[in-house]
Amino acid sequence: MSTTAHNNGAGSDGAPTGPVIGRTLDESTAWHPPRPRPAGRPNVLVVLLDDVGFAQLGCFGSTIETPTMDALAGDGVRFNRFHVTAICSPSRASLLTGRNHHAVGMGLLCDMPTGFPGYSARIPRSAATMARVLKDEGWNTMAVGKWHLTPRADRSAAGPFDTWPLGQGFERYYGFIHGDANQWTPTLYRDNSPVEPPATPEEGYHLTEDLVDQAITMVRDQHNATPDKPFLMYFAPGTAHAPHQVPQEWSDRYAGRFDQGWEAWRAEIFERQRAMGIIPEDTELTDRPEWIPDWETLGDEERRLFARFQEVYAGFLTHFDHHLGRLVQELEDLGVLDNTMIVLSSDNGASAEGGPLGSINEHRFGFKVPDSLEDNLAGMDDIGGFRSYNHYPWGWAWAGNTPFKLWKRFSWLGGTRTPLIVKPPVATGAGPVDAGAIRDQLCHIVDVFPTILEVCGVTPPDTVDGVEQQVVDGASMTAAIADAGAPDVRTTQYFEVMGSRSIIHDGWKATTDHVPDHALSDELVPGSRDLEQDHWALYRLADDFAESRDLSAEHPEVVAELERVWWAEAERNQVLPLMDSMFGRLVAMEAPLWPFPKTLVVHPGANPVVDEAVPSLSLGAMVEADCEVPEAGASGVLAVMGDWSNGWALLALDGVPTFLLNNTSTPFEVRGDAALTPGRHRVGFRYLPQDRVGMLYVDGQVAGCAPLPDGMGTSGMQIGGGGLRLGHDTGFPVSDDYRPPFPWTGTLHSVAFHQQPEVADPADADARAAEALAAIMQRE
Repeated sequence: MSTTAHNNGAGSDGAPTGPVIGRTLDESTAWHPPRPRPAGRPNVLVVLLDDVGFAQLGCFGSTIETPTMDALAGDGVRFNRFHVTAICSPSRASLLTGRNHHAVGMGLLCDMPTGFPGYSARIPRSAATMARVLKDEGWNTMAVGKWHLTPRADRSAAGPFDTWPLGQGFERYYGFIHGDANQWTPTLYRDNSPVEPPATPEEGYHLTEDLVDQAITMVRDQHNATPDKPFLMYFAPGTAHAPHQVPQEWSDRYAGRFDQGWEAWRAEIFERQRAMGIIPEDTELTDRPEWIPDWETLGDEERRLFARFQEVYAGFLTHFDHHLGRLVQELEDLGVLDNTMIVLSSDNGASAEGGPLGSINEHRFGFKVPDSLEDNLAGMDDIGGFRSYNHYPWGWAWAGNTPFKLWKRFSWLGGTRTPLIVKPPVATGAGPVDAGAIRDQLCHIVDVFPTILEVCGVTPPDTVDGVEQQVVDGASMTAAIADAGAPDVRTTQYFEVMGSRSIIHDGWKATTDHVPDHALSDELVPGSRDLEQDHWALYRLADDFAESRDLSAEHPEVVAELERVWWAEAERNQVLPLMDSMFGRLVAMEAPLWPFPKTLVVHPGANPVVDEAVPSLSLGAMVEADCEVPEAGASGVLAVMGDWSNGWALLALDGVPTFLLNNTSTPFEVRGDAALTPGRHRVGFRYLPQDRVGMLYVDGQVAGCAPLPDGMGTSGMQIGGGGLRLGHDTGFPVSDDYRPPFPWTGTLHSVAFHQQPEVADPADADARAAEALAAIMQRE
């Protein structure tokens, strides 16, 4: 009787389906499961800009110099009716999945996950990203730059990491996971781990240059190993989201070029767009809203200040274009550019988050801290540099979206219509016969996913890891890319962002006048604050490219039909319930799976602790360092989070315990009454929100107090994600009173955050707080 074991054989067609295993190698047949080998298929480079409006690239009419992007447009096509979601995370989710943003849980920013399906802030497994799909088909997948698709509670070193880039199908990642980053001192991650920037600002570091360096290295490494294997590179720079920061030589090249003001510049752009064919000849330029200042009424100081904001923005964008050119040149040098599909767009229209005056610190927008002309003028020389976290006035956003109304965060065309450049790979034969031409087909960011897959010869999978996939909302744009006469890519598309709604359907567009409860500056924008009372304006887009003529009174039946279609799309895509208040969403926000303990103890010697994993001092938590003071006296940082744009530091200066606060570029200080004595101590700080007083403690006893601003706006709220560091600082300081790294000169055992702090003598603390409060009242 034979003892040979056959554990597999041939399939019904005679092809082997598994190994045949005998007692010896001669009796056995090896079999290797098939793996995809897409040799010769196209590479893909997706470049997603941030807060870049329809009229801010040279190839879309701007006077801002973007020669690299202009050259890509010359080799491909530009779409002038391409739409996005009007805000960051939703557009990114739609691009990567090919589904509408609410349908994949990204109805708003990922920073605010709520208990409603359309706003979970987690892309579901039923919507595999293009990175996952292409990886499974044999592509290498790489992401560089901004992510902003991970909920706030999932950003720590404990994860979970399924919403991070590597959890969404990318094999390599380098960049920042928050919504923005300081271009000089960003909080960076490689794959799932934090890393420090490779150089300091003083040594010439800038985020854009670093991101392009990393992208070039990734592509070169991949090509050196497998030159025939295609790749997907998702490249998402911080440009041109605030802070607008750039080496001064790049902004100075624009000196004086915007002195004519936003109205004159907008009119110039409009004429350039018509001459270039970017917009139809009969397009009407919409009027300047009354809440945007008339340039001619401004004083000389205001004009110089506002022009400087725009000079810096322009330099920021041109600087990025230059370094993007290095990446494109790398593809050329490797001999793969012709076989690379390049898609370039922006996640939303130009941003008005600088308000009417502009801002030297964009954090003020998030914290509802008003800007002032005096502060801006005092900081004018720092705009674009190390000391500023600047954002231009909204007059430039309005001009940057020429010829449209409004901007980011609104579902008017100024928020939802952005540039799109597509350079197809030459080898596919899918390219246009009229390279450099303009396409006017209606399309949306959900259409990018199926377009890339079709060009790569990949069919969207029905299941991934056994999970049935959602219907892809997008449609391929390849016919429109190849042929100017192809039909619109889509005829119906809804929009919603914080209650601002619109719908495109059968050649019409209806848009509400709703103004969300989001920022102080929004109070100046006229419109409805009641979702039940919103007015739906109506536009015939074939005849009115810029939404300039409201036809709702003439066609109420069309308005009613479009509103009905909007509600149907809202139901289908999980848009409901409507929520128009950013802070109103707090009641529905997801509770942390791992809430802060009563006392959180953190230890030095590890990576920075992400902001979201640290209890907020602004809500009354106490930070307390367990430390030893050497015989020579106390000096150095005990704990620090953030920098001079927004942050706090607990440290010793000249031996004295001190708490430094920088509240959106306004410094404050609480200094102790006496120097620390040698030996072991507990040095702590607590903010009393009800009294607006900061209290310093040494070994549980009050050691100093001082008034602090209402709200304080620190720990756990910093938009850029500074991270908590122990025993030293990096990057920029919180105050000019010290220079990083300023290490603690003794021993730091641990730092504790007490949610319900206890002090040795509460009566003494109350008395000292009352003294500080009296000082506030006298000052006011």
